[in-house]
Amino acid sequence: MNVKEMLKEHKLLAEFRYELGQIERGYTNRSLYVNLSEHRIESKPVTEMMKEKFIGGKGFGLWYLWNAVTSETKWNDPENEIIISSGPLGGITQYPGAGKSLVVTLSPLTGLVIDSNVGGYFGPLLKFSGWDALEIQGKADKDVIIFIDGNEGTVRIEETPLEATDSHILGEQLTEMYAESEEDKRNISVVTAGSAGDHTLIGLLNFTFYDVRRKAVRLKQAGRGGIGTVFRDKKIKALVVRFRGVKGDLNHPADISKINKAGIKLHKEINKFDAVQNRMRQIGTANIIEVMNEYDLLPVHNYKFGSHPDADKIASNVFVEKYITQGLPDGCWYGCSLSCAKAADKFEIKTGPYKGQLVTVDGPEYENAAGLGANCGIFDPEYILESNFYCDTYGIDTISFGTITAFVMECYESGIINKEITGGLALYFGNADAAMELLHQMARGEGFGKIAGQGIRRMKKLFIEQYGADPDFLQDIGMEQKGLEYSEYLPKESLAQQGGYGLTNKGPQHDEAWLIFMDMVNNQIPTFEDKAEALHYFPMFRTWFGLNGLCKLPWNDIIPESNATADEPAKIPEHVQNYVDIFNGVTGKNIDKEELILQSERVYNFQRVFNIRMGHGKREDDKIPYRSAGPVTVEEYESRQERYDRQLIELLNYNPEGKATEEKIKVLRKYREEQYEKLVDAVYKRRGWTNNGIPKLETLQKLGIDFPEVVEVVKPYL
Repeated sequence: MNVKEMLKEHKLLAEFRYELGQIERGYTNRSLYVNLSEHRIESKPVTEMMKEKFIGGKGFGLWYLWNAVTSETKWNDPENEIIISSGPLGGITQYPGAGKSLVVTLSPLTGLVIDSNVGGYFGPLLKFSGWDALEIQGKADKDVIIFIDGNEGTVRIEETPLEATDSHILGEQLTEMYAESEEDKRNISVVTAGSAGDHTLIGLLNFTFYDVRRKAVRLKQAGRGGIGTVFRDKKIKALVVRFRGVKGDLNHPADISKINKAGIKLHKEINKFDAVQNRMRQIGTANIIEVMNEYDLLPVHNYKFGSHPDADKIASNVFVEKYITQGLPDGCWYGCSLSCAKAADKFEIKTGPYKGQLVTVDGPEYENAAGLGANCGIFDPEYILESNFYCDTYGIDTISFGTITAFVMECYESGIINKEITGGLALYFGNADAAMELLHQMARGEGFGKIAGQGIRRMKKLFIEQYGADPDFLQDIGMEQKGLEYSEYLPKESLAQQGGYGLTNKGPQHDEAWLIFMDMVNNQIPTFEDKAEALHYFPMFRTWFGLNGLCKLPWNDIIPESNATADEPAKIPEHVQNYVDIFNGVTGKNIDKEELILQSERVYNFQRVFNIRMGHGKREDDKIPYRSAGPVTVEEYESRQERYDRQLIELLNYNPEGKATEEKIKVLRKYREEQYEKLVDAVYKRRGWTNNGIPKLETLQKLGIDFPEVVEVVKPYL
């Protein structure tokens, strides 16, 4: 059946017509609210308070969600919302990396607010269609599509009985269905989940953009925290937006010359330095695979080790030379000359429902190569690409899948689980066939895949209760925190990065703080106070990208010449000033670099209070599994015995000679756990929080977010 016949079978459930309006200084000043339970669509005003306190993007998502749920709301309650917003800078075409959307919901994995950033065209096209945010609440009875036509000024909820579920097919079907011509396809963006969203808690969302050179629909992922699972629980098959007429001044900025000046400067830097710095235009984020391996930071065998002799088999040059299509401007939004959205074209699938088909695989990103590959002991580039493809089309978070599989493999090798429990899967490290079958089972909701798809936190509980596993051991090796699986960096030798993972609001994701090189390699933050300052500044600065619809890569993956003489080179001060300039250029405001950080502090502290409201967000929730801080097993210790013995001597004045490895592990552990607690103390103090991690009343007052309902949440703990 062709797509036009499928469209005829759609049942219109609701239609809303609106005046197109005009964006002013980055804002449409309204958001689109859709209630699927009631088939209700309406426009809501974006207030001056929202713009002042929450800016946009993630900030708008947090505010809308706060007002939609209570402390008792669960992720699968109809009251839970999915909010998508780009922010005031989203959609500009002059400065690289301005096509991001931020998605906010209550996470199935953590029970807390999760936010995830994603490229593709949806966020900017949503804004140009007249909406600063899309707020979806309720649940449909049957699968539906929400279609927004930004030129006609219509929004429709349509029942959709016939379309596919898996994202690479559904994205193509809906792009063709709603485009009026081949040329019009680039004006369409689709958001989908995939079949795994119906069966796992680690579902992701795919946001499409049409690649006019490949004549193919490409996918970018909002991956973390199970957002795709919420999407499918609401019976949403897809969101579709269509807008024709993208151009550089649609945000109607206050002073476009400021934006142009900053953009031209960065485009020149990218052209001059990318090939000799990070090679984003050649390989994307996978450029750091061999760098992580060299510095003992690549997670191997469930984060036991930081390097492996076979890592060269999945090094970036392997993907460049054999798989990734070169010479294409792979930007996921107009005007991004960094062009890091790489892809392997005509890749033949070897397993599963699409066996024998030639597909385009987006990536691999570093996280996918490290998590799907090295962390599971699988050093096979074709496995990495195939599992990357299936994670995307099924709608499975590649980071969670890689970390979950690595955990399962260690449990299997430790005898906690066996073939009887796994349904015959020999899940030892390096077994690509078993890992691939686990992935297919997750998507089908079958076998051991259904168990693994619930995430590490729930598996730990199951393994303890049903199989008699040692709870302390599972807590040590289960690489999750707050319920979210760790992203793919080994932080054992970086106390700051341990804090960068443990002290996040949403769980261990590196988009808040990636301090591992500053701390471990460059030794730029030696004291607790230095680390605490870094764990204040960088999470706040990175939060700002998520308020404004920006990608972080142009900030620090291109280093300008001025950085060689900068006072604080880790901050890339020239680029910080660029962001100040483009914000002022769009909005007409006059912020400086200090106000930029204050904007993020407001939202960051509000999210911390939101966590407290949901029953978490205190010191006990910021604990980390010990493997992220030090060696758990004898094998781990002895793999780096010279390093660890030397540390015992130099740091503790402890003589390791003749001591059993178990005794040395115990001594080192006590020291490292004490160091982490001292770091927590220092960070809380710097952030203006109590010793239990609660934002102080004076902190909320200073930031201007001491709303009565916010104060009510924190008062019992002060």
